[in-house]
Amino acid sequence: MRASERFTDEAAEALRAAIADAGYNEVFAAGRLDERGLVCEITVGARGGPVSVPAIAGFLDRGDVLIHNHPSGFLEPSDADLSVASRVGENGVGSYIVDGDVREVYVVAEPVRARALVAVSPGELSGVLEEGGKLAALLPGYEPRRSQIELVKAIAEALNGGYVLAAEAGTGVGKSFAYLIPAFAWAARNKERVIVSTATINLQKQLMDKDIPLVASIFRKKLKAVLVKGRGNYLCRTRLLEAIEEEGLFAGDDHPLRQVAAWAETSPTGDRADLSFWPEESLWSRVRAEADDCLNMRCPHRESCFVLRVKRDSADADLIVANHHVLFSDIAARSAGAGYESTAVLPPYNAVVFDEAHAIESSATSFFSEELTRFSVIKQSSRLYRERRDRKFGIVVKLQNLKGLPPAVLKRFPDSADALLAAMDAADSSALGLIGSGMNYRLAAKNPEVEASVLKPLGVLERAILSVAELLKDALDGVAEEDEADQSVREAELAYARLSSLAGVCARFSGFDEDADHVYWLDKGRTSQGEAFARFCVTPLDISTTMNEAVFDQYRTVVCLSATLAVGDSFEFWSRRVGLAYSATRAECMAFPSPFPFKSNALLGAASDAPTPDSPGWQAWINEAVYTLIEASGGRALVLFTSYAALRAAWDSAKPRLDALGISAFRQGDDERARLMDSFKADVSSVLFATDSFWEGVDAPGETLELVIITKLPFRVPTDPVQKARAEAVERRGGNSFMDLSLPEAVIRFKQGFGRLIRHSDDRGAVVVLDVRLLAKRYGRVFVSSLPETRSSFGPIEAVAADLRAFIGRPPGGPRVQ
Repeated sequence: MRASERFTDEAAEALRAAIADAGYNEVFAAGRLDERGLVCEITVGARGGPVSVPAIAGFLDRGDVLIHNHPSGFLEPSDADLSVASRVGENGVGSYIVDGDVREVYVVAEPVRARALVAVSPGELSGVLEEGGKLAALLPGYEPRRSQIELVKAIAEALNGGYVLAAEAGTGVGKSFAYLIPAFAWAARNKERVIVSTATINLQKQLMDKDIPLVASIFRKKLKAVLVKGRGNYLCRTRLLEAIEEEGLFAGDDHPLRQVAAWAETSPTGDRADLSFWPEESLWSRVRAEADDCLNMRCPHRESCFVLRVKRDSADADLIVANHHVLFSDIAARSAGAGYESTAVLPPYNAVVFDEAHAIESSATSFFSEELTRFSVIKQSSRLYRERRDRKFGIVVKLQNLKGLPPAVLKRFPDSADALLAAMDAADSSALGLIGSGMNYRLAAKNPEVEASVLKPLGVLERAILSVAELLKDALDGVAEEDEADQSVREAELAYARLSSLAGVCARFSGFDEDADHVYWLDKGRTSQGEAFARFCVTPLDISTTMNEAVFDQYRTVVCLSATLAVGDSFEFWSRRVGLAYSATRAECMAFPSPFPFKSNALLGAASDAPTPDSPGWQAWINEAVYTLIEASGGRALVLFTSYAALRAAWDSAKPRLDALGISAFRQGDDERARLMDSFKADVSSVLFATDSFWEGVDAPGETLELVIITKLPFRVPTDPVQKARAEAVERRGGNSFMDLSLPEAVIRFKQGFGRLIRHSDDRGAVVVLDVRLLAKRYGRVFVSSLPETRSSFGPIEAVAADLRAFIGRPPGGPRVQ
């Protein structure tokens, strides 16, 4: 084809000159197309062979073309050319080959030109929420909320303009409706799906069961929403049948595995949440789907696979609801080469809504971390070979049934597996010895103790893992050609990859002192029986660059929403931590205040006579103060702690006395979270003692919750390995780790705890802080200024309790006085 059919004269001349400047060697350039489809602009990005392609990838956008010349003048694409064209084509980039004089062109692949997008109307969409609008017609008693209406407009404008919007939407704004309405409108008009990512299962359930059906009914076009959970939530039929065979369950219908099997016959989803009973984790871990155990095309149950069913169902979805972890797994796969135009974990998309966006950093940190425990090694070893009830099971046993495998190789597996487990036990025991009476240990520098207790045992473990892996590889190398498609071969290949990954974690530790981008640390965990074990952890020091490059710079529209993004009126801390600061030119941060009457309905109390948290008598004082406040409120309280030890001590002290008042006291850890919350809500006068995850996601409106007690300001433990490493990084950059990291983190967490109180416009109650630092330290004002304006009671605990009783109008144990 003549180059004049694909290039403007100016672009052809520019490319011709670039090739001449390179001595007519190979040149790679990005070409931008005009409205006629002609290359009108040339940017030379690399010189050399196909290995140079990654260097120019940053110059290419969807609809561009990758251009390179063949010095030979022969324009037929080589295998390498076709591979490159395939890789860039996944992102909608075309590929051209030209001769040295740019007279001829060979079109290897056409670019995918971006479709013209149809804007949604902010005014029209916000009108849905106005008085007399479509939502009012569906919800009797509906009252418009000005903040929600403005938030709808802002999200619609972000979708139209293609930029990043970070929005703090106070409690009661109604953020789910505010993003679902423009998201569905955008999907309907542009045939582009939108991803909604959340941090909690509770919010996913609310979206799928209530909010999405209601919002979807507003639109004339039938719109489809699909919930995609992580693989571990779905049953794997292959693993279920293997577990049943291993148990020898040919009778006894009451066995949990049989119950799961019966459920699987009729379940349309295979989702663990749909089971009528909650299986033990030890059982579910044997039958759940796992990415590193999936046989894909070789699976005999592929057509009835629950994971594949969800993928198929989501392929034509207008809106997909997922959690942050699932979204990050998709983003990681795309960044690793899966591309942005095809299906990875999720089908392709250009717009993302992060709900509960305050959790982005912790979710990304968790996803991109690596961990090794003796259980992960035992799991892989048992998949290869195990004995149960005088029978042998595992991948190795299956391989023995294939032709041509050397028996000697397979016979060595039991001894190699024993050596592997012994090496893991030694590494685990040595690490626990280094942790000692503490809970964790950070590897900050190499020293004789670290060498002896961690690096040397992990070196032995790495060699033991690789020894087993090599045996497996030898077995695979001996597989006859006619058996290469056998299911057991695929299982062995997956096992080899898993073993290599475990060995890789061990190897990373050996060079921890040369890796400034990660934190290497040991953590002490406990089994359900209380047995201690060590976790060998590798955690990213900073996820901001990854987030910026893989999310904010990659997707056309990203909306981040939460009730807690700002510290005071500034988004600077959150933006910096998640990488949005790098994309400031295409980002907008906005705050939408809560419509709830906090000034009349909420009381903020703080005890001025509290001892400091590091005082010897702090716990005893907390025990009495908690009881005093609960007695004043007549129960109906959530007591939040920052450590389980403090929670346990306060609960032990209060429980007998609360029983005497007829007030039930529930404690986190005594039951599964959902059941614990159900019990708390059902018993209106009850009290829930909780820590950690209960600082957020608790929704107990009305008289169920009229008092939130915050026993201690939620600063992260400064000795936490990741926290300490991040604090040191702030200091190295010339910052102040307390003001720039610890304080803003605690303020955002504090706002989450405060937000548990007022969930409806007619809710009424108090938040009482038992940490004197709120009043005694200058930084206490930062906490208070980040909250909505309320009534206040700052003084001795008895005075605060009296104000609390008067404010909620309730005598001890009695009903509220109207």
